[in-house]
Order: sequence, then C-alpha cells, then structure tokens
Amino acid sequence: MQSLFERGPTLRTRLLLTLAFAALMIFLDHRLNTMQPVRSFLSTLVAPVQYLAVLPEQVLDRLVYLAQTRSALREENEALSQELQELQMAVQRLNFLENENARLRQLLGSDVRQTSRRMVAEVVAVATDPFSHQVVVNKGFANGVYEGQPVLDDRGIVGQVLSVGRNTARILLLADQSHAISLRAERNDIRVLAQGFGDLQRVELKFIPHSTELEEGDVLLTSGLGGVFPEGYPVARIVSIDRDERLQYAKVLAEPFSQLDRIRSVLLLWPADATESPVYDEPVDTELETELEPATEAANNVD
Repeated sequence: MQSLFERGPTLRTRLLLTLAFAALMIFLDHRLNTMQPVRSFLSTLVAPVQYLAVLPEQVLDRLVYLAQTRSALREENEALSQELQELQMAVQRLNFLENENARLRQLLGSDVRQTSRRMVAEVVAVATDPFSHQVVVNKGFANGVYEGQPVLDDRGIVGQVLSVGRNTARILLLADQSHAISLRAERNDIRVLAQGFGDLQRVELKFIPHSTELEEGDVLLTSGLGGVFPEGYPVARIVSIDRDERLQYAKVLAEPFSQLDRIRSVLLLWPADATESPVYDEPVDTELETELEPATEAANNVD
C-alpha cells in the first residue's frame, strides 16, 4: 500500500515553486510596491511586542539616569553652597577693605575713589581684517559712549573704544598691534608698557631691562597713567621672561585675563572724572553687572 506522505509534488518541485513565487513577489514589490500594505500591517501588529521587548532596558536606563542625575545634582549643590559661602566671605572682606581704604585715604588727604558708572554692551560684529583685532558693540553715542572709553569684561580689561557711531561703537582690543597700555605689577609696583602684537593670547612688555625684578606669574594691573584706564583693574599675567643678553631688552610676554577670542558681552566704563554720562535706553542687565562686580570692586580696592 502506498504511503500518504508520498502523494503530491515532490520536495524538489515544491522548492522550485516556492522560489518562483518568492521571486515573483519580490519583483512585484520592487516594481509595484504591492507588499507595502502587508508590511505596514505586520509592523503595526508586532509593534506592541517590540515595545514590551525593549521596555525593561528603557526602564533600567531611566533608573540609572535618574540615580546619576540625583547624585550629580547633589554634588553640584554642595559645591555651589560651598562656593556661595566663600563668595560671601570674600564680599565681607572686600567691604572691610573698601571702608579701610577710604579711611586711610582720608587720613592721608587723598581723594576717595568713586565708583565708576558702567553699562553692558553686546558684541555684534568682529573685524574681518586679519591684521586688526577689533569688535563692534551695540552701543553708541546715543548711549553716551565716547572715543577712548575703557572697556572690560568679567575677567579684566578688554581694550578701549576706537570710534563711535550713533548705535554702535568699534573697540580696539589689547592684542591689536596699535594698542598700548600702561600697567604696574601688583607685587612690587614696577611700571611697564604693554603692547599687542597680533596674538589674541599674548601681549608684550616693552623696554624691560635684563635686571628687572619682574617674575613669571606676576599680575599686571592698570596704572592709571594716561587718563584712559582707571587704576587697579586686572589686565594680564606674565607667562615668560627671556633675559637673553644678546638682546637690548628682556623679552617679556603676558597673557591677558580676558579671553579676547570669545568675548560676547563687555562692560563700558565711565570714570568718575569723565565728562560724558551713560544714557540707558533699556533696563540695565543687572545679572551681568552682578557677575562682574566682584572682579571690578576687587580691582578698585587695590592700591
């Protein structure tokens, strides 16, 4: 008796028919996109299964993220609290030094320094000339800006106003080859002249004798000479001194505190003896001024 499993087409025939049908479906799908509804239906059908399959991993990743975030926030909160306490102590110390400085000046018969008037300005353009380092800010003579006005940021002196329009002003940066500024060393009051030479990261101290008592790491402040920059504002830190006797003078390079290649906001200063006054056409950015206050007040208290 013939077995039931031996009836019908052979396995080879079935394989050929299956391959032919598969090739036909591939051709029709490629040319006519006939299987797209089927694929969409199958995708919709298996979507819940896929979601359930990845759900444990997503939950675990979320829990790990939350744990890391809470830990990071806790550490950041502790660091900020400690920094706030240090800043509060520094402010108290600065207030004490300011009052003591005023009393000493009165005893010596010297004029008491007055707080400079200031205004925040935003950088709106950068000079495209590779041999000139200048930026343009969104304040002009309509806001009381004047030529030669000192400009700084939250780190130190940036430069001075070169030219003024009605609503914009062009600032000459410290690194420009045509800019020079009189400074003094904070440690021993040695007066020097710093000039830019086209490098945004360096300025050069001119005419420094080989026997100078300047050292690497010395902080340089504005000297107040020239009547442009008020005295005591931080400018740069000495990074290298080359006392090569073959040169007439020692080659001294200093690094500006201000990051001249990435400034976005600056502070325009009106010294107490300036004839011009700031004209505010909008609310003052007190947040930035608060951020800049510690550096400027600390500099003002240095004698």
